[in-house]
This record gives sequence, structure tokens and C-alpha cells, in this order.
Amino acid sequence: MRHGKKINHLGIKSAHRHSMLANMASSLILSKRIQTTLAKGKALRVYVEPLITKSKDDSTHSRRVVFSYLQNKEAVSELFREISVKVANRPGGYTRILKTGNRLGDNADMCLIELVDYNENLLGTKQEAKAKATRRRRSPSKKKETTEEPKTAAKKAVIVAAPATEVIDEIVAPETQTEEPTIEEQTEENTE
Repeated sequence: MRHGKKINHLGIKSAHRHSMLANMASSLILSKRIQTTLAKGKALRVYVEPLITKSKDDSTHSRRVVFSYLQNKEAVSELFREISVKVANRPGGYTRILKTGNRLGDNADMCLIELVDYNENLLGTKQEAKAKATRRRRSPSKKKETTEEPKTAAKKAVIVAAPATEVIDEIVAPETQTEEPTIEEQTEENTE
């Protein structure tokens, strides 16, 4: 029985699984993003995140430990030179899994697994979202504009209430118009 055993064996022998995860981890470190099945991506995340954490301490011992897992000199040097510098302040969660749908051949769940700090598209949208955040207080220039708006709204209300010929004259030449009596005054004159 496999009570409490959380490792996903992926249906392959342990030697095959270790070499496959080492190869996938090296590819992820070198290219920053790979496409794989969802089960392999979740297994890879568990495999590679402790290695990235260990790369924060750049010592001979930690380099040898990471090399024993990866078996790839280029991947180890990339991890310790560039990736560890970029993730130095991040407390964990160095990878992101994005589901991409099902594979056409066997309908397997596919995903993209990528390093979080290397996706410029998502990083750019978060920075833009912070820049677009609305402020609660209005600046003094905005307050001045709002005080002028009710006057124009009242003028529009007068235009709407006026007869059609006056509206056309108002739109054509608003500066040449003189103040004319309001509708109430016109009705009072007509009744007298």
C-alpha cells in the first residue's frame, strides 16, 4: 500500500524518472520555459524549486549538490549566475504552470512551465495595472474642471428647453446670441 507517499511515479522506473526530470530541469533553466504534460510539469516543479533555492547560496558545496541533480554544467552555471540573482528576494514559488489544453494525439493535459521572473508579458501587465490604479483624491486641476461642468450642463438644459429654431441658432453661432427671455417669460407675454 502507498499510504502517505506523495511522489508521482509517472508510470516509469525510478532511474528513468530521475534522468527525465534532470533533463527537463536543465531545459527549463536554459530556456526559461518548456511545454510538457501537466503531471510531468507538477513533478518537475517539486524537483527544480529546491535546486533554485539552493542556488541562492553560491558556494562550492551547493554547486556540487545542484550538479549531482542536473548533470549539466551549462545549466548549473546559468542557474548560479543569472537565475539566482533574479530570484534572490523571492521566498519561493519560482515556477508557474499554465495549462494549455489537451494534446491532439492522446488527449493528455498539456501545460507550460516557466520561471516566474522571466515572463516579461505578465510582469509588464502587473506594472501597468499598478500605474492605472485610480486615486481616491482629485487634484486641484480636476476640481476646477468639475466646477465649470455644471454651468455647461445648465446651458445645455436651457438649449433643450428652447424652441428648435433657437437651438439651431445657438449651435451655429453661440457667441452672437443675446440673452433671450426664457420660456416662462415668453408664456407670460403671450398670456397678457
